[in-house]
Amino acid sequence: MKLKRYASIFALIWVAGICFSFCKSEKNIDHSQVKPLVLVFSKTAGFRHDSIEKGAKTIEELGEENGFATEHTEDASVFTEDNLKKYKAIVFLSTTGDILNDAQQTAFEHYIQQGGGFVGVHAAADTEYDWPWYNKLVGAWFLSHPKQQDAILLVLDKNHPATEHLADTWRRWDEWYNYKDINPDTKVLMKLDETSYEGGKNGDNHPIAWYHNYDGGRAFYTGLGHTKESYDEVDFRKHLLGGIVYAMGISK
Repeated sequence: MKLKRYASIFALIWVAGICFSFCKSEKNIDHSQVKPLVLVFSKTAGFRHDSIEKGAKTIEELGEENGFATEHTEDASVFTEDNLKKYKAIVFLSTTGDILNDAQQTAFEHYIQQGGGFVGVHAAADTEYDWPWYNKLVGAWFLSHPKQQDAILLVLDKNHPATEHLADTWRRWDEWYNYKDINPDTKVLMKLDETSYEGGKNGDNHPIAWYHNYDGGRAFYTGLGHTKESYDEVDFRKHLLGGIVYAMGISK
């Protein structure tokens, strides 16, 4: 993956922002707010993954290494139209259950409709079952999962920053979701080979990572990331970074 290319792009954005701010005023320049900003949201109203804190720290590290800033919260009150405007992308990091009220859902819809970016990680598919718009955005809802185990992922599309670094197949350990209400309009990046593990229920068409343009914005989802160990894997970190880069509108 061409991490240096992304870092260079973010650096140019950062420098340009600093120069603009300096010309307006030489005082009280907050450089952290000049960087592109990503919101990491991990509120849970159901099962809570013990990998959330590790995942949030990893995204913070990816930002430090690649020129964007992050804010991590579980406070849904940040979902107002005015506040969401400052984020280049919003990450739902293993959220579960009903996490936004009606007004907050409307603010998030407007954010996407105005060109915002969304990243769903793992249990983001186990979220907001009474919100059909969200189902289309995230791309599917959680159905079930077998025990954690090794499985083979088939990489279908390497013309994307989330998968361009991978080989044609990828064997790894995780908790593998089965899905329902799968949005057929997403562009699948990887699918599971159900013959390589026990408990798959989606058959030959078992997507596990995808992306798409949706309702004016961009959305990326990965079913990976259940375990704490995932966030130490070089390939997974690149996969996650690529999804964030895409959602921010930096590439493809």
